[in-house]
Amino acid sequence: MPIDLPTVWAGLIAFAVLAYVVLDGFDLGVGILFPFFPSRHDRNIMTNSIAPVWDGNETWLVLGGGGLMAVFPVVYATVLPALYMPIILMLLGLVFRGVAFEFRWRTVRWANFWDTGFWIGSTVSAFMQGIALGALVQGINIVDREYAGGWWDWLTPFSIVTGLSVVIGYALLGATWLNLKTGGKLQATARRYAMITGIAMLGLIGIVSLWSPFISIVYFERWFTFPASLFSYIVPLLLAGCALALWHGLTRDKHLQPFLAALGLFVVSFAGLGISFYPYIVPTALTIEEAAAPDSSLLFLLVGALVLVPIILAYTGYAYWVFRGKVDPDEGYH
Repeated sequence: MPIDLPTVWAGLIAFAVLAYVVLDGFDLGVGILFPFFPSRHDRNIMTNSIAPVWDGNETWLVLGGGGLMAVFPVVYATVLPALYMPIILMLLGLVFRGVAFEFRWRTVRWANFWDTGFWIGSTVSAFMQGIALGALVQGINIVDREYAGGWWDWLTPFSIVTGLSVVIGYALLGATWLNLKTGGKLQATARRYAMITGIAMLGLIGIVSLWSPFISIVYFERWFTFPASLFSYIVPLLLAGCALALWHGLTRDKHLQPFLAALGLFVVSFAGLGISFYPYIVPTALTIEEAAAPDSSLLFLLVGALVLVPIILAYTGYAYWVFRGKVDPDEGYH
């Protein structure tokens, strides 16, 4: 039985995107929460908690973007022009955030400036990721395999709501990460913000979930036509389970459980997107098969991916294992 290479590659890219969201999401969330922790000492502990892993987490973004260009060149050529502005702003935010992360340790006079830069870079990056997601969900105007929309098509009420959802979601991941990695007053404050952002995120998930089926008849039929409509019961039940685990962990002073539950909310939401999209890679415009490169190219690239991805997973897992446990308030990145 021949391997369906386009579907395999779609799965790999989806995995890379999900890995980026769940891994880089919490360290972006730490930056988003900076204004709510005014103490310089607390901010140092917060950045020390992500210092060993934050730049490595972005490996998955490079893998997803590079893989998309090589494997689905039509998608890259049509989606990128539609999302130039949010993608450029996202990348600028990531760059400025990285610079601020390093420079905040090198100065006293300008410390507040670089802390503000770290917050702005993190927030802009998260918001633009959500904007891009919302623009993709609502559809991109493609004619003859070329982008045929306008410059501002990406900016709509729906994309703004999805942008806000990602910011709040990342803040939840950041708060649960700090609950896992810190102690004392900082941990208690992080736990309180995790509860607030958790409630807000669940509300926004509900809004987006109820809004999405009415954007396109494809989504409506996918969620409300049997047998696919079974997912309309399964996905909400899984989200409710994650929400219950989050609430239980935060109210019972659990450390790891709230973080895993918050990640679960993202994974289930991502699965819901996959259910809505499949078999499209650009919703309602291009299917996976239509957008894929020739099988010979896909097979050649798959050989490299089968070597590279396990290596990335291994060194990522090792880094998290080495730096497991609570952050020492008196030691860290300098």
